[in-house]
Amino acid sequence: MYRPHLDAVAGSLTLTAIVAMLPLVTLFVLLGVLRITAWKAALVSLAVSVVVAVVAYSMPVGQALDAGVEGAAFGFFPILWIVINAIWVYNMTVVTGHFDVLRRSFAKVSDDQRIQAVIIAFCFGALMEALAGFGTPVAITTVMLIALGFRPIKAAVVALVANTAPVAFGALAVPITTLATVTGLPEHTLAQIVGRQTPLLGFFVPMALVFIIDGVRGIRETLPATLTCGFTFAIAQFVTSNYVSTQLTDIVASLVSAASVVLLLRVWQPAHPYVPAEEVDMVAGSTGAAGPSGSTGAAGPSATSSGSRRGSSPGSTGAAVRGYPVVQSGSTAAELAARDSSHVDTGGDVFKAYAPYLIIIAVFSITQIPVIRDALAAPTKSFQWPGLELQSASGKPSTVPLFKFNWLAAAGTLMLIAGLITIPVIGISPAKAFRAYLDTYRQLAAAIVTVMAVLGLAYVMNASGQTASLGTWMAGAGAAFAVFSPILGWLGVAVTGSDTSSNSLFGALQVSAAKEVGLSPALMAAANSSGGVLGKMISPQNLAIAAAAVGMSGKEGHIFRQIVGWSLGFLAFMCVIVYLQSTAVLSWMLP
Repeated sequence: MYRPHLDAVAGSLTLTAIVAMLPLVTLFVLLGVLRITAWKAALVSLAVSVVVAVVAYSMPVGQALDAGVEGAAFGFFPILWIVINAIWVYNMTVVTGHFDVLRRSFAKVSDDQRIQAVIIAFCFGALMEALAGFGTPVAITTVMLIALGFRPIKAAVVALVANTAPVAFGALAVPITTLATVTGLPEHTLAQIVGRQTPLLGFFVPMALVFIIDGVRGIRETLPATLTCGFTFAIAQFVTSNYVSTQLTDIVASLVSAASVVLLLRVWQPAHPYVPAEEVDMVAGSTGAAGPSGSTGAAGPSATSSGSRRGSSPGSTGAAVRGYPVVQSGSTAAELAARDSSHVDTGGDVFKAYAPYLIIIAVFSITQIPVIRDALAAPTKSFQWPGLELQSASGKPSTVPLFKFNWLAAAGTLMLIAGLITIPVIGISPAKAFRAYLDTYRQLAAAIVTVMAVLGLAYVMNASGQTASLGTWMAGAGAAFAVFSPILGWLGVAVTGSDTSSNSLFGALQVSAAKEVGLSPALMAAANSSGGVLGKMISPQNLAIAAAAVGMSGKEGHIFRQIVGWSLGFLAFMCVIVYLQSTAVLSWMLP
């Protein structure tokens, strides 16, 4: 029975914590400094964590390896099982052409780029985040925005900034599920707290998108739309996460906010439609557009001038970057516009385009019925991972070796069922659907390795005591740790590109530190996820996805400079919220 000692290195907590940092430092340096491919960096860091566990913490080699294997298994099921099946459903709509119908449907709602950005980048992007995550919404919405006339850089910036508030509940709430697993805290409690933090962020994001496109004047002219979108999204996210279903949170919020904006546009339109003015794109060296005279077209604190007149040619999209899904398309915006102008979608075409998402919502809603939910959960098997006999530092039985295999009730299985139902509805042949499924695995090969390796790293660190040593050492910050908690999550996502991975790495650490300083473990764990969503837009993986999607690989640095101000500004806002929630000022917000 292995029991970790938090001061394993020379009896010093500080020295032990420094050694325990090595796997994380390795990951950060390889990704952020040396820019090694994510899957390679994750595997090297996993190896370092095993070495630290064995050499510094005297953990038996067999148990250290077993912990890594268990983490990798959890990384595939249930996490990647959801992502793979969700992206498969999307890929089938691309193969059949129904994704183009969906794009044209959005374009008909409004010809104002500011409104289009809100509906596509924020509302539809939130739906994509809810169903798949892992860079999918950035890739898809970036291409859609370009097809509607946005300049490449501006399309990328808008898509990245929009991909914030929904991230904590992305991929059917995998980040929350993972956080509950690695911390041992109730999933619903964590969802409730996150659902009382990220909605405050979601309320302001639509206005931020308009500011990026058309500055202060744009915010003023579109205020009814942005307020309606932000308010309905925030309310729906709060209500669903707290009282309905963790997994359905972003699905409901995205659909409610989109519907509210569409209904508003039937009785209201901007008084002065946005017309981009020609100017030179400093990055591409081509003609672009910024806001009209008097508008800043800013992206964060600094201005960005990367709009576009409809019909400009931004280049084509890439195929895949670092194993993450990127929309595959060889068409330029001009070609798409020309093709769309002569194309009329029937009511049946539009229905089929929306059908996969309606089916997914129906499947997940039906499975929330108590009788059905209990029936699906019946075959669930929980067992101790073979070879792992662990205690916590306090001498209590560790929860790390407990593995729950809920194969039938898993969100990924439900997504697979929804995909199977989708096949006849959208008219794709079983053979093409199967090829699309195999292609999805090939498309995500590197991402699969990355996620499994990062989860293996997290499990090794948790099982060996590395995470607990770091948490105990960081607890020396006292009550101020409430301010640092979201920053830790932000750093994790900025490096790994995934809120799920960040929660795996730092979830247990947050709980350990919170207990040491007398803060709420659930609040600090939730803050890791809520703060983490703000690191998504500056993560190397997402930047690479966005750059490839607009045909501008190698310009990630320029995109980064356009959005880093937004990331830091929103992070400061979240730090204040979490700190006040840890005090009597806003403690009433917590469940």
